[in-house]
Amino acid sequence: MKSAEDFIASGRRTVDIERRAVEALQDRINQTFAKACELLLACRGRVVVTGMGKSGHIGNKIAATLASTGTPSFFVHPGEAQHGDMGMITADDVVIALSNSGNSSEVVTLIPLFKRLGIPMIAMTGNPKSALATSADVHLNTGVDQEACPLDLAPTSSTTSTLVMGDALAIALLEARGFTAEDFAFSHPGGSLGRRLLLKVSDIMHTGSRLPVVEEGTDLRNALLEVTGKGMGMTAITDGQRRLRGIFTDGDLRRTLDNGIDPRSTRVEEVMTENCVTITSDILAAEALKVMEDHKISGLICVDDEKHPVGAINMHDLLKAGVV
Repeated sequence: MKSAEDFIASGRRTVDIERRAVEALQDRINQTFAKACELLLACRGRVVVTGMGKSGHIGNKIAATLASTGTPSFFVHPGEAQHGDMGMITADDVVIALSNSGNSSEVVTLIPLFKRLGIPMIAMTGNPKSALATSADVHLNTGVDQEACPLDLAPTSSTTSTLVMGDALAIALLEARGFTAEDFAFSHPGGSLGRRLLLKVSDIMHTGSRLPVVEEGTDLRNALLEVTGKGMGMTAITDGQRRLRGIFTDGDLRRTLDNGIDPRSTRVEEVMTENCVTITSDILAAEALKVMEDHKISGLICVDDEKHPVGAINMHDLLKAGVV
């Protein structure tokens, strides 16, 4: 029966073998790699990735990484390509074909079709003399000295090497395109980065009847009812033209009570914070978060060009929206 030490030794041996396989790629990031990047960057259509078996699984990941980093790409199963999916590929595309042996029959069968369409082909194989490698416009060598599998059969080091080479292509293209965090967010609108970079204050602010606001002249007791009723820990105070005069918050209430002021005989404008920090509703929610952090406050009133309150937002709203 295997001991804990045996499992640990096996795991470490696997990591070491695969680490050396990745390190071997350093010398292969050369002019051939640059030519592959140039072909992909000049592509007028999409990058089509194909591969069979484990190479197909890696190809799926490479296509997804390319697509999410600014290079339109999709994966085509070579078997399905032979039964109709070749119609998805156009003469404007570039193909990346994966096969460790370089002789996978399902992939090799497609070579004449790619040639007929005049499609540039980049091959990633572990055999520079294979049918796929010698037919390609560019061959990227992803070969390894040994698989991590002790039988030297199960694709392990070879798939890791291919995946890393695909990542290297994707990142080189990302940098060449000047791909930004905002571009990434558009590709990932449901992710946390997408929310941080795409969500605007207007998307989450409290408006209409949910906006806490009272007019000057309101006694502090009724202003407190507005604060608690709207549940935002604050209320805006406006003048007769509905322009913002100030804000009254939970912090103002504490200071008022500490000073012994009677809430029943005090008007809200006597204890409000004037010249309060405001924002406009068209800024990003992430910008609103920075304003709150810079001023050490937990809520903001949104105003229009005439200083009319149009919305309100607090830290809870940002937390709920996943911006924080």
